[in-house]
Amino acid sequence: MRLRAETLAMTTVLALLTALAPLSTDMYLPSLPAIARDLGATTSGTQLTLSIFLVGLVVGQFLYGPISDRFGRRPALIFGLCLFTLASAICAAASSIEVLVIARFVQALGASGPIVLGRAVVRDLYEGPRAGRELSRMGSILGLVPAIAPVLGGVLESAFGWRATFAAIILFGIALLAVVAPALPETLRARATTPLSFLAILRGYRELWADRAYRIPVLLAATGYAGLFAFISGSSFALQSFYGLDPFLYGLSFGFAVLGFIAGTLIAQRLVPRLGLEGVVGVGIWCFLVGGLAMVALVALRVPSSLAITGPMLIYAMGHGLVLPQSQALALMPFPDRAGAASSLLGICQMTGAASIGALVGAIVETSPLALPIVIAVLALIAFAILRLGRPGAPV
Repeated sequence: MRLRAETLAMTTVLALLTALAPLSTDMYLPSLPAIARDLGATTSGTQLTLSIFLVGLVVGQFLYGPISDRFGRRPALIFGLCLFTLASAICAAASSIEVLVIARFVQALGASGPIVLGRAVVRDLYEGPRAGRELSRMGSILGLVPAIAPVLGGVLESAFGWRATFAAIILFGIALLAVVAPALPETLRARATTPLSFLAILRGYRELWADRAYRIPVLLAATGYAGLFAFISGSSFALQSFYGLDPFLYGLSFGFAVLGFIAGTLIAQRLVPRLGLEGVVGVGIWCFLVGGLAMVALVALRVPSSLAITGPMLIYAMGHGLVLPQSQALALMPFPDRAGAASSLLGICQMTGAASIGALVGAIVETSPLALPIVIAVLALIAFAILRLGRPGAPV
């Protein structure tokens, strides 16, 4: 049985492919202390298994898009899934923190392929607003992962130990391979003829970035994601230290962002036929502004509740659910012959922006309750400025 466009089965498979990265990170977060104890590692050494995964995602995304434009989506996708599954097995069997760090890097190299190619397949199959709706539908499914994965990881770690978490990830990879290999058709219609080399890939990325129709939506997607990542990386300290939440209540509060994002993707599916991709992005940017500025105001007024952060963050995350799928569709639409490369560069920009903001938040979040809200609000203002300057005739 073959997967076909315009079916829930195709949407679900593509969403699960893009979910490999958050699944591989969020599911094993509850196991970090146990990993440190079992492998005799320091806290910083154990945390390196997280940051090295992000590095692997950036490196992998650099390659998969151009390779898939030349040789097809299926071979690159199957290779990525095989590499991901093999590296996950090495993670499960790791006897030292050094082996685990290396295996996590390779695992990310494998996971980056399905992330890039899931978006590229959408561009191959759909046009215009229909692509935006498809990415929004995928986002609705993807948004469930951050809510489910840590809980499942915690249950597995408590019952069987931290290696069981990676065993579950292995099974997930095998299941995707069992579906993709026989059922996902090749969606690339015309293969690129440009010779593959490091310099050729760089030239292709430079040409993409020079195009305003690509650059503006990529900047919007990256800025919005950076704001969400600022919350992910800094909310634990902000909510537990400044508002006194215990880990359980923090987990519940984190769900505000998850619910906001899912709500945004569901609303986007309704709005795109009426407002178009650009109109929905504009609505999402206003959600960024309202959420970011409200968070600064409520924290500055010393509202004695964690809702001062999580309430506005729900609005910001809703904006992200409106902006991200539509921005991705806008960025990929003009380049049907280079959808893989366009998807790769989009992912690189998102990841590097998020990593930079995460490092900034980590350095300043302890200084004041206002640190995290100010970062999120500034990113919202930057997104608004990009939107305004990105209009035809503006110098961006």
